Amino acid sequence: MTDRSQDVFVLIIAGGRGTRFWPWSRRGLPKQCLSVNGETTLIRATVDRVLPIVPAARVLVVTSAEMAEPLRAELGMLPPENLLVEPEGRNTAPAVGWGVLEVGHRSHGRNAVMIVLPSDHLIREEDELRDLLLDCAEAARATNALVTIGLVPTRAETGYGYLEVGGALGSFGDRPFLRVSRFVEKPDAELAASYVAGGVHLWNAGMFVFTVEAMRDAFRQHLPRTWTALEQLRAHPERLVELYNKMDRISIDYGVMERHSHVLTVRAELGWSDVGSWEALAEILPPVSGGVGRAALVVSHEAQDNVVFAPGQTVALLGVEGLVVVQVGEVLMVCPRDRAQDVRALTVALEQLGERRLL
Repeated sequence: MTDRSQDVFVLIIAGGRGTRFWPWSRRGLPKQCLSVNGETTLIRATVDRVLPIVPAARVLVVTSAEMAEPLRAELGMLPPENLLVEPEGRNTAPAVGWGVLEVGHRSHGRNAVMIVLPSDHLIREEDELRDLLLDCAEAARATNALVTIGLVPTRAETGYGYLEVGGALGSFGDRPFLRVSRFVEKPDAELAASYVAGGVHLWNAGMFVFTVEAMRDAFRQHLPRTWTALEQLRAHPERLVELYNKMDRISIDYGVMERHSHVLTVRAELGWSDVGSWEALAEILPPVSGGVGRAALVVSHEAQDNVVFAPGQTVALLGVEGLVVVQVGEVLMVCPRDRAQDVRALTVALEQLGERRLL
């Protein structure tokens, strides 16, 4: 640990089920608890990534009740009280707000810095990320801004949100920090291509850094109903279930970040992937006959550009191109690669059929 990490806390958001990774990701084994690279689980990798700069006592994980048990099994390195279990999922704004309360309490009134990270991303350049996060903490302290990490886009991706950047505010840790002019929703292919070519748009990776006081003020301004409930929760923690239900069901991006007038970003190249879909996983799967994948054996004839995921199974491909083929347990899922972002629609259909055992 260094002086730069003094009063720095990390909040890891681990509430989503990763429905675009169905049928591998299920209620009893959410995406965060999967080992997509064959080495360690995503949630464990996320925690291990920050422990060199923040002690375990200052790493909090917020999750839903249905995912609490599998996460506890993965997070034995953290104090049990550092797993914050939501009574119900209400998107990420209430989760971040609850984290602000906890950090404010645990830092004994000091204006601590909070780093908010997703729990299910892959990052190759981990040393660079740690140094970048500490630079962001310095910027957050000095400017009272909400800071978000902007990833230099490597392709015209339509599945991500973008940041439109403005002029530089100043440098921290020898990195220029830029004003965020606006947040841009997921663009179509043509617009995404223009963003990549123009050089003034970055991917919004959902990694944020701010002081407790800055985020308190932002909640008061943009989500007053949620902040009122949080203030009541601070005084009456025993009323968690009742008060959580009163908070806005909205993401921190929509509810706070996009509405705030003082947001900074810093350009980053981290070897990052959100592995948010089967198409994204294809980037890290090894080559197999007829495409990429993981299986006991893949045999193909006149097949190409397919994604196969069937650990322990044999898959045969004949005359097919651009498919995702997934076999997990009793479920076989097949879809075109260009529809991989839509897999969650199948989970909705199963819910409507009453087949919760498959979710």
